Amino acid sequence: MTGVLYPATRSLDYPEVPVGALLAGSARRFGDRTALHYYGRELSVAHLYERACAFANALGAAGIGRGDVVAIHLPNCPQYAVAYYGILLAGATFSPTNPLLPPADLAFQLADCGAVAAVSWIPATKALLAVQQQTAVRLVLATDRDQAVDPSHRVAVEGAVQDFEAFHADAPTTDPAVAIDIHTDLAHLAYTGGTTGRSKGVQLPHRNVLVNVLQYACWGSGSLPALDDRGGVVLDQVGDPEEFPTRLGTGVAINLTPWFHAMGTIGSLNVPLLTGSTTVLHERFDPSAYLVDAEKFSVTSMGGAPPLFGALLQHPEFATRDLSGVRSISSGAAALPVEMIRAMQRRFGEDVVIAEGYGLTEVTMGATIGPGGRSAVRKVGTVGLPVYDTEVRILAGDDPEEPLPVGEAGEVCIRGPQVMTGYKDRAEETASALVNGWLHTGDIGVLDEEGYLSIVDRKKDMLIYKGYNVYPRELEELLHGQPGVRGAAVVGRPDVMVGELPVAFVVAPGLSETEGQALLAAVNEKVTPYKRLRELHLMDEIPVSAAGKVLKRELRDRLTSTAQPGSAQRGVTNG
Repeated sequence: MTGVLYPATRSLDYPEVPVGALLAGSARRFGDRTALHYYGRELSVAHLYERACAFANALGAAGIGRGDVVAIHLPNCPQYAVAYYGILLAGATFSPTNPLLPPADLAFQLADCGAVAAVSWIPATKALLAVQQQTAVRLVLATDRDQAVDPSHRVAVEGAVQDFEAFHADAPTTDPAVAIDIHTDLAHLAYTGGTTGRSKGVQLPHRNVLVNVLQYACWGSGSLPALDDRGGVVLDQVGDPEEFPTRLGTGVAINLTPWFHAMGTIGSLNVPLLTGSTTVLHERFDPSAYLVDAEKFSVTSMGGAPPLFGALLQHPEFATRDLSGVRSISSGAAALPVEMIRAMQRRFGEDVVIAEGYGLTEVTMGATIGPGGRSAVRKVGTVGLPVYDTEVRILAGDDPEEPLPVGEAGEVCIRGPQVMTGYKDRAEETASALVNGWLHTGDIGVLDEEGYLSIVDRKKDMLIYKGYNVYPRELEELLHGQPGVRGAAVVGRPDVMVGELPVAFVVAPGLSETEGQALLAAVNEKVTPYKRLRELHLMDEIPVSAAGKVLKRELRDRLTSTAQPGSAQRGVTNG
């Protein structure tokens, strides 16, 4: 699509308020509008604010407040939102914790962040209690699915564990109005994915979180930030309705992105709350259930990681369900293959905005996104433009004053108000990541003449073959373009003679090994010899994290393991 460059302004005026002001402003503006729908239970924006205030006051009564860290050890559920905003309203710091973490990783993260309290999911509480003595956690609150549907339900707790709803049931529902320094008090202490070792604690003050929420909420809705008469954050939707047809207070989306992931906390919790959108929560991804609810609730937007879109495109009901309400589609966490983008465009038409974004925990959530306006210039295969007040440069070294020329690949470096203050207790790693005021991401990218960013690959995923750089994403895109391929990932097999050999893992149901050989040859015909795939493994599914990122370390382990995973993998080699 062609059109105008986006946006008209490159900067916003950010209110000097803490994150809790986002919910406070939305509660007064949208009141009884449903914020969260969870298997029949509907929680309004106003009621969410009341329960968050009650939770904040209960934490204060328990001696937990400014400077203390509270971990949330839950899947997505209404209790998560109550606890999240309650922690921030109390002046404490939120630390997201994957409820599926193995005990050793859970113990490390809780000890490293210094959490004094944790809100846990009953099925995962046993693991938390098993490692509690290795941490500073003194208060454990537990909840479950039954309580998520009916907050009057009480969970069976033992010992020092307390029922989550009972803990704050009788607390005052007024804002505790805790004094917060938005520039130094941490709102989030979030942890990296740990793909290169132990996860690192990313320090994000209230200012960072509020800024990043506004950068994306305003960008996608055509709005400007403001304060109501009581200091709550609200949006003024100045964008043309033809450009931004989903008006504030009318959006509906199904969410599967975990709130313990940066994309979930910012993009799938805070942004919808601020824009007055209704979020329908699903416990797990079931394409049939997703499509049923997408039609039932008349969703206006669809968002998630590439595996979600890949599965929907393959589902027979995707073409027949009434999805006429969809106005926008967003993708993050990993690169969305160009073939998937084109297939989505064919299904929804050119008027639906498809925006791919780019970010990482160290920038709170994100740094770029495709244009939000219908007539703006959109470039398939890019991750869009830097959001408000954000700069992106492509560097070969540490000097930001010597960026690489347009079109040349190098390390993506970012400067902006959403960039972390540093890693907790890791001065050397902070100094390595933040150089001359710029965050060095470890990703390889290219900028075009209009500032659109394309991610070539992760720096650590790049292969070296006889001294040549081989970028897996190029090969993955070619694989996705072949008939029958539903998923693909490329990693390197170490080789003492040449460095690394490109190896592909592919999901292509029904494909025989002979057809796999033809697929391998078809891709290799399109690349120079040093980039050619040496092996292709047919799999039932590509392993991904809860956030939708391909677990390439697990794929590399499969290449070096003597015990291959049985029928889940069949090999095809290239002579």
